Amino acid sequence: MAAVREGTLTRAIATSVVRLLIGYSFSVVFGVLLGVALARSQKVKSTVGPLILGLSSVPSICWLPLAILWFGLSEWAIQTVIVLGALLPIAVATDGAVRQVPPQLVRAARTMGASGPRLLFSVVIPAAFPGILSGAKLGWTFALRSLMAGELLFVSGGLGQLLETGRDIGDTALVLAIIVTIVALGRASEWLLFGRLDREVGRRWGTADA
Repeated sequence: MAAVREGTLTRAIATSVVRLLIGYSFSVVFGVLLGVALARSQKVKSTVGPLILGLSSVPSICWLPLAILWFGLSEWAIQTVIVLGALLPIAVATDGAVRQVPPQLVRAARTMGASGPRLLFSVVIPAAFPGILSGAKLGWTFALRSLMAGELLFVSGGLGQLLETGRDIGDTALVLAIIVTIVALGRASEWLLFGRLDREVGRRWGTADA
């Protein structure tokens, strides 16, 4: 295949992976912070919560017109689609995970002197970590989908743009190769990152199968 021989596919993979990692990193950091704020602050929950829940059901491709209006056909537009597509489900999952932390655990930590940031980062977030991890895995899937949608915007040099090129020139082999590559990226992330984290969480939190 010409795309493989000429290195076009390899460069597209590298470009898309870098974009994905950047956008996903922002999504995880701010999604977890937003989810914790929703769970720990009744004021935030009552004012922002309904909006977050509503927006989380919006397909990521629907953010494309807004991203173009804000940033034009640019790298920022692609990153906006990735972040908005992944951040919201991570925030919702984190909110649910933090709310499911046993109140007895929090009370016990407070009686031992934990409060404020120490209580949050030493007790609440570690206890909610399995649920947060599940949200992060879901967010990765949404980030990958959002990336493909965003790269269809213009000549971006990524897998999405190469997929569009394959469609335009009627190259079925190229289109299938990109689809296989996207599937392989998803499986590789599951094996290299989330699979290991799942096993470690199962071992430390006692959630692994006996």
